[in-house]
Amino acid sequence: MNLIVYHHRYRLAFGVFLLLELVVVMSQKRPQEDGKARPSEGNSPDQDKRRRVPTLRNVVQEVMKLQSVQHLLEPVLEPLIRRVVKEEVELALRKHLNNMKRNGGKEVNSSESRSLQLQFLNNLSLPVFTGARIEAEDCSTIKVAIVDALTGQIVTSGPESSAKVEVVVLEGDFDGDEEDNWAVEEFNNNIVKEREGKKPLLTGDAFLTLTEGIGLVGEISFTDNSSWTRCRRFRLGARVVDGSGGTRVREAKTESFIVRDHRGELYKKHHPPSLSDEVWRLEKIGKDGAFHKRLSRENINTVKDFLTMLCINPPRLRHILGTGMSAKMWEITVEHARTCVLDKRRHVYCPPGSQQKSGVVFNVVGQLTGLLSECQYLTTDKLSETEKVKLPLSNLIIIISLHFFTPFINGF
Repeated sequence: MNLIVYHHRYRLAFGVFLLLELVVVMSQKRPQEDGKARPSEGNSPDQDKRRRVPTLRNVVQEVMKLQSVQHLLEPVLEPLIRRVVKEEVELALRKHLNNMKRNGGKEVNSSESRSLQLQFLNNLSLPVFTGARIEAEDCSTIKVAIVDALTGQIVTSGPESSAKVEVVVLEGDFDGDEEDNWAVEEFNNNIVKEREGKKPLLTGDAFLTLTEGIGLVGEISFTDNSSWTRCRRFRLGARVVDGSGGTRVREAKTESFIVRDHRGELYKKHHPPSLSDEVWRLEKIGKDGAFHKRLSRENINTVKDFLTMLCINPPRLRHILGTGMSAKMWEITVEHARTCVLDKRRHVYCPPGSQQKSGVVFNVVGQLTGLLSECQYLTTDKLSETEKVKLPLSNLIIIISLHFFTPFINGF
């Protein structure tokens, strides 16, 4: 638009110049007051000729003297200005329409390049150990996408949607500014390199190519822990290295995390735990620690044993762990144990003489799930208060505690 304005001013100035030339010609032809030319006294003809050469000042004076200057402005200058403005507007519109057609009907917004950014679509599975594959929370592959920061939508077309991306290791305390709008140099300065004499900090396939704006991180792992860095934590970062068409794409970073030595994986807690896991896999119960030894003395060796005792006699389990386990620790351990995924097996206790047509149904860890009445299974939420009172719970507790489980029909 600046060029159009300058061009317009040039044409307008040129038109004014032509008008002034017209005025000069008319002023030179204006008759003298006495009808004859009066040469200056004492001046030579050459001097008179030089004095008649018009200057800008003389022109302005002549224009001011002309009584018809107002008549000249209206019929000459005003139409000239209108024509110039009309031509420039029409030219600008033609250029704009041509640009619209070349870009498929979409305006080119110069700010789009500043609104594109990479983004990790899922969180990392923690903790992270050296030598172990870095995965997402649900043990799936880490995903990286390029998005429009203004709309949050994934960019599925254009050169940026198929860009080549590199995964790097960042300092854990790299936060950028308040709006996460850091400069490229700031991001690069926070990339962590391996220690002297060590292998590259990140091994595996650290490069990926986006497809319709989304890419999958390959098998990568750390070769060193994070204890030697300035904040003892790492972040993963992602940056575009090719295929962005020169457009600025802001880099991505994960939340900070600790990378532990692979020897610590031997003592890793499982989330969620399985029924067959050793009981020390639960939170707040350390391997060969005081709580582990107390439970082992009561034959509570697995997560299944822990959950069974928790269902049939929680006060007894709390007493076994002792006062060394605080109320807060107890809550954390119990909550972790209850995230265990149970299988669909069911067990039934049938009183003598019932011919196995009636009985109490419970799951694999002794939790009451329903009632068997005349070979019909009713879940606890469908039982009346009277039926719940008739349940032989005292006998059930004895049966469960002795592990006299009779396999029941699968599918309940």
